[in-house]
Amino acid sequence: MAKMKKGKFTSSLVLLLLVFQILSAQNIDKSSLTGSWLGKINTGAVQLRVVFNLSIAGKDSLVATLDSPDQGAKGIKLGPVTYTGESIKISAGAMLAEYNGTIKNDTLIEGTWKQAGATMVLNLVKLKNAFTLNRPQEPKPPFPYTSEDVTFTNDKFNIKLAGSLTIPAGAGPFPAVILITGSGPQNRNEELMGHKPFLVIADYLSRNGIAVLRFDDRGVGKSQGTQLNATSADFATDVDAAFNFLKIYSNISPKKIGLMGHSEGGLIAPIVASANHDIAFIVSLAGPGVTGQQIIIRQSQDISKLSGISEEKIRKSTETNKKLYAVLRKEKDDKKAEVKILAIYKEILEKDKTSKEDTEKALAQLKATFGAASYPWFRYFLFTDAATFWKTVTCPVLALNGEKDTQVAADENLQSIEKALKSSGNNSVKTLKLPGLNHLFQHCKTGLPSEYGNIEETFSPEALKIISDWILAL
Repeated sequence: MAKMKKGKFTSSLVLLLLVFQILSAQNIDKSSLTGSWLGKINTGAVQLRVVFNLSIAGKDSLVATLDSPDQGAKGIKLGPVTYTGESIKISAGAMLAEYNGTIKNDTLIEGTWKQAGATMVLNLVKLKNAFTLNRPQEPKPPFPYTSEDVTFTNDKFNIKLAGSLTIPAGAGPFPAVILITGSGPQNRNEELMGHKPFLVIADYLSRNGIAVLRFDDRGVGKSQGTQLNATSADFATDVDAAFNFLKIYSNISPKKIGLMGHSEGGLIAPIVASANHDIAFIVSLAGPGVTGQQIIIRQSQDISKLSGISEEKIRKSTETNKKLYAVLRKEKDDKKAEVKILAIYKEILEKDKTSKEDTEKALAQLKATFGAASYPWFRYFLFTDAATFWKTVTCPVLALNGEKDTQVAADENLQSIEKALKSSGNNSVKTLKLPGLNHLFQHCKTGLPSEYGNIEETFSPEALKIISDWILAL
């Protein structure tokens, strides 16, 4: 889901943290700047932490690497930076970005990060010790199950996909589940905001007698392929390949292989199962039951309300988004669609008497986050009604949502999933709205994505037990 995921976040949130560079002002001793510096970028919906690790190379050159704990990135090498006195100017041309900062003292740098027309505060505070995330649920060895690195082939796209298969102790054969990530490129652990939910899920289920296959999305980690021009339907063929691999695997019961999809993965699961009636079951984790456009519009409205945005601004934003989405529905040529979308957006900005400079920035930001390269996925997601697939699913379904999910609203999607299944005679459905949980199934305060990385819990223990008990009872 549009960062929704998968969880799932928009590509702009991922792009924010790929490249940073930093150096020192002339009148600050370089040696005093070595160490780790922590900053936070607040994009509105999400707050992302970044850590700059500074060290001296050669005689007196200051070099840096970047960690993005909330995105699972570590040790990203950074380039040089120019500075004058206490001012630092940091360019990231490939990112269309720039950092401007002022070194206040040897423990504080105040600055801003500019990218694609957006300017965000990014102040850096020196840490006394290396930054670490506390993730108490992350499993640690020894494990009472085996874990194997596996590869399998998607023959339709001629790509090899890589993953991990955890198998319970004992002779088997065991029931098995294939985990499907949310929107955006993600690794086998569905790693986001410093959490590894699929690792936690796989550990819990395999400790309780259920084999689990989780794999890197195409183009991620050790998997081949690319996500360029790929849609949810294309990703469904990756899951088909995973199923075909598992059904002939030793210790796996071929009649008890199911799918568990999170966010967009909860759309991919019924796409697969609607065409393959050998799928034994589906667990939908905050999966859609309505169209992608309904989900994205509701997501934007809910997050905006909780963030204190006025009703008038929310209304205007919704109207604008609908106009832009309408272009994608009518215009199938992506380049032509981009030109039309930018023209419509420019007209709206000018009608609102937006300054020329701010208009150019807004257009650049829109092109970076909603440009032609993203249209194939967006077009499919926006106008696909998940209910059409749920109607032809014949296997048992467990659909879960967090009560405070602001990305895939619980009530309308759970109700639509249940209605679609029962309309075609499938009464083997159980839907649950879990109190106090967000889109990632964490206990939370507001449900806003900005909380995800700051919450230590990765996945609700209650939800894990519900899933495990339901699968084992089939």
